[in-house]
Amino acid sequence: MRSTPRFLQGVYRFEGKGLDAPALLDAALSYVVPDGVTMQPVYLRAGNSAAELVCLVLVRDGQPMRYFPVGAKDGTHVALRVVEDLEPGTSIELHAAAPAGVSATVVVDLGLVEIA
Repeated sequence: MRSTPRFLQGVYRFEGKGLDAPALLDAALSYVVPDGVTMQPVYLRAGNSAAELVCLVLVRDGQPMRYFPVGAKDGTHVALRVVEDLEPGTSIELHAAAPAGVSATVVVDLGLVEIA
């Protein structure tokens, strides 16, 4: 069995449209599980520069999979290892939400592992 780490990461600025209205932060935070492997999310680390709560949402095939609240001017680290396998062809994206009108910068690092 061979495993390959993958990372969706970066620093992203966005404007909130409501905590109930998450949107894709950036196209670079999208990933499709390749043929011949399964994938597991391993961890999410995130920081929030805003004075308001933001919420990161891991979206699988267009549906919310996991929610990660990140406190005002705070950070979070969530271990996800062995939560579930994602099959080939599954798409995941990292979305963000904040209260309407709140400008926020988030630092995100989503660790994934492909298993062949």
